[in-house]
Amino acid sequence: MKRKALTATPLIVGLCAALQPTPLLADEGGASVWLPGQFASFAAVPDDPGFSLETIFYFRKASATASTSFSRGGGLLLGYDTTEQYVYLTPGYTFAEPVLNGQLWLGVTLSAGRADTSVSGVLTGPRGNAFAAGASDTATGISDLYPMATLKWQAGSNNVMTYLMASAPVGAYDPNRWAGVGIGHWALDWGVGYTYMPASGFEFSVVAGMTYNFVNPTTLYQSGMDAHIDVGTSWSFNDSLYVGAAGYFFRQVSPDTGGSALLGDFRSQVAGAGPQIGWSLQLGGIATDFNVRGYKEFAAQSRPEGWNVWLTVSLSRVKRAVGKP
Repeated sequence: MKRKALTATPLIVGLCAALQPTPLLADEGGASVWLPGQFASFAAVPDDPGFSLETIFYFRKASATASTSFSRGGGLLLGYDTTEQYVYLTPGYTFAEPVLNGQLWLGVTLSAGRADTSVSGVLTGPRGNAFAAGASDTATGISDLYPMATLKWQAGSNNVMTYLMASAPVGAYDPNRWAGVGIGHWALDWGVGYTYMPASGFEFSVVAGMTYNFVNPTTLYQSGMDAHIDVGTSWSFNDSLYVGAAGYFFRQVSPDTGGSALLGDFRSQVAGAGPQIGWSLQLGGIATDFNVRGYKEFAAQSRPEGWNVWLTVSLSRVKRAVGKP
C-alpha cells in the first residue's frame, strides 16, 4: 500500500538527466504500491472467524543523494528528502466456512497521511563558482484504497497463505507537485506466505509477492514490476508477550517505461531490518493485539533510504467456548 509520486521542475529534470544513475526517478519517484514490511510474524497463521479491525500508524524518514564530476572540473550534487506519516485502517471479515479447504479473509485498507518532500541541486563550475536550487512541498489527505483477500491453510506446525491485493487510485494526486499521498495508477499485487510455528515459543514467517503496475493515465508513465520479500521471526514468552526481528527486501525487476522515464533501464531496490515486540490483552469481549517494529534501511538503489516505524493495533472478537454466551 501507499503512496506518493514525483514530477520535477525543469531545473531539477536537467540536473537529474546529467546523472547515471539517479536515485530520484526509478519506480516513478522511488515510491511503490507495495509498502515493504507489511507482513511480519504470524503472517500465515489462521485467525478466529468474524469481524476484525486493524490500525497501523506508520512513520518513515528517508533521503537520497547522487553526484558526478565533470572532466574539466566542477560537478553536480543532488539531494532528496522525504518524511511520511500515514494511518491505515483495515476492517475485515474471516469466514467460518472453509473455502478450498482453507480459511478465507476479505478486507479493505483505507488510509490517510502526510508527505513532506524537498529536493535540491548544487552545480559547481571549474573555478569553484556554484549555483544552487531547491524546492519543497507538503501534501495531506486521503490516500489510495487497497482491497485484499487471503486464503490460509494449516497442517500442524505448518501454515500456508496466498493473497491478492489491488490498489485503487482514489487518493490525492497531482503530477505537478513534488509531494503526494496517492500513487495515481491502478496496480495488482499477489503472493504466497509460510509460517512455521511449533509447540515451542519459536515462530518464523516469510511472504513473497509481485506487483504489476498499470500505466498512470495522467503521466503515461508505467512503473516496472516489483518483487518483495517480508520476513519475521519471534519468541513467545507466554500467550501475551513475544519479541523478535523483522526484515524485508524490495527489488524492481523490470524497467519503467513511457512518460518521463528518460534515463533508460535502471531499477529501484531497498532492504530493511530491525527489532519487533508484540503483546496481547483482552478488553471485555475484544481481543487486542499490539505490535511495534522498526526497520533501518540499507542497500538502496534508485530509491530513498532511511528508517521507518510501525505501530499496529488489531481488534477482534474473543472466541468463546461452546455453551458460553
